[in-house]
Amino acid sequence: MAQPKITDLNQTSLPRAEVADAATEYNAFHAGTVDERKASYARMVNSYYDLATDFYEYGWGQSFHFAQRYRGESFEASIARHEHFLAAQLGLRPGQTVLDLGCGVGGPMRAIARFSGAHVVGINNNDYQIKRGEEHTHAAGLGDKCRFLKADFMALPLGEASVDAAYAIEATCHAPDKLALFKEIARVLKPGAHFAGYEWCLTGRYDPGSAEHRAIKKGIEEGDALPDLWPTGDVVSALAGAGLEVIEARDVALDAGSETPWYEPLTGRWSPSGFKRTAPGRWLTHNLVRVLEWTRIAPRGSTTVSSFLNVGADALVRGGETGIFTPMFFFHARKPLAAARA
Repeated sequence: MAQPKITDLNQTSLPRAEVADAATEYNAFHAGTVDERKASYARMVNSYYDLATDFYEYGWGQSFHFAQRYRGESFEASIARHEHFLAAQLGLRPGQTVLDLGCGVGGPMRAIARFSGAHVVGINNNDYQIKRGEEHTHAAGLGDKCRFLKADFMALPLGEASVDAAYAIEATCHAPDKLALFKEIARVLKPGAHFAGYEWCLTGRYDPGSAEHRAIKKGIEEGDALPDLWPTGDVVSALAGAGLEVIEARDVALDAGSETPWYEPLTGRWSPSGFKRTAPGRWLTHNLVRVLEWTRIAPRGSTTVSSFLNVGADALVRGGETGIFTPMFFFHARKPLAAARA
């Protein structure tokens, strides 16, 4: 299935007449309080992905996440390694049923299904992303290994102790309450089953007294549909509070040997395949979208979407450069076997 062209952006996710209103509504969420965003998280996140998914696929491909890179490693290879690492940590194998929580259009689930042979169920609450994901999965010939389930991951329509493993790749940052989310995941895991993922977090370098740090945090939240960014320690505490045994928790962005920072694709460095992701590429895309909207090829409101996405991208770069933010706080936890007797 072909990657979207710039003229495809916001053409099919919503009726053209609704794009501007949806963009205005999305921006309004971030004019309110954290508690208001948490209360409306499902609508906020759905609105965001209705508007942003085409932009993501156009600039990033089918796997909407970051990865650290090693010398000589391509962007695409780093993305695949990042996904395969999770599958290896979870020990996935054929015959298992695995949840991908917040699966986007399914790029990681297809890679992990191929790598492990496991059956992957992608949990997603956005109709447009599920539609795109099912088209991609059919084109890849992986309908027997991957399926999508429309659901809010805060209330999974699955029985207790019904799945063999679960993972999340930069998706549970959208949750309004991580303790409640992790309890729900623990509920559906079989005793002894593992849960791993990468979480967007504030690091120990974040200073809430710094105006610059607060502005970076706000920019990331506004540009990426987050109710609130959590510190790394709070994520670990929430996992433990949900009754899960935390096996490992660390910022893999700091791994030795990683010579290219995770935010490099968003900076000004040029490459033939990744120009669209860079700062100059994003500037060019933004201005092309402006022209397409002015000529009525793109729906009204498309430039607004491009604007808040660029706000988020610039804030992510500053978060990485200052070291106050990581999109890849890795955690690996296990549901205790004793839960079978609880």
